[in-house]
Amino acid sequence: MYSKRFTNWCVSCILFLALLASACQKDQGDKSVEQKKAVAVADSALAATPSTNFLASSGILTLNVQDSTYTFNAAEDSVAFVNISVGGGRYFGITAINKAHTMSFAISSKGTAAAEVTKGVEGSQLLLRPDALHIKQYSLTQFTEAGDAGVLDLQRYRQDSVLAKGTFFTFLAHDDKADSPFYRVEGSFNLKLKQ
Repeated sequence: MYSKRFTNWCVSCILFLALLASACQKDQGDKSVEQKKAVAVADSALAATPSTNFLASSGILTLNVQDSTYTFNAAEDSVAFVNISVGGGRYFGITAINKAHTMSFAISSKGTAAAEVTKGVEGSQLLLRPDALHIKQYSLTQFTEAGDAGVLDLQRYRQDSVLAKGTFFTFLAHDDKADSPFYRVEGSFNLKLKQ
C-alpha cells in the first residue's frame, strides 16, 4: 500500500515538474531542448531535496471549473505539497492524482512556502481522463497579462498537524491558441500530515 502511494506521489511530482517546465514559458519559439533541460534540472532538484516535499496523509483539495467540482481526498488519493529549486528560482505548490488515475491537478507559485503568504500563480494544469479514449486537458492560459494568472494564498503551512491550508484561483484553457476560451478555476485545500 505504501509503495503504491509513493509511486502515485512520484507520478504527481513528475506531472507537477512537467507542468512547471511547460506552463511557465510564454514564448512560442522552438524551445524543446531548453524544456527538456529544465525538466531534467527540476527532476534533479526534486530528488536532491526530498525532505521539503510532503505527501499529505489526509485532507481535501477541491477545485471548481465551469459547472463542475473536482475533489481529491488525501486519505485515498495522492496529494503532495512540493518545494523545488529550478535554475536559481524557488517554487512551491500542490500536485494531486486520484486513486483511479483518471484525474490529476497541479498548481505552483514562485517563492518560498510559509504561513500567510500570497503569491501569483506560475503554473497550473488539470487533466481529466474519464476513459481510455478521451482526455480533457486544461492548462494555464498564456494570454493573460503578467501577474494576472491567479493567486495561491497559503494561510497555514506546517503548523501542528496541518501541512498546508489555503485557497487559489487561476485561469485555465483547453489549448494555447489566442482566441481559445479560458475558465476561472477556484479551489481550496486543507491538507494534514500524520501525527
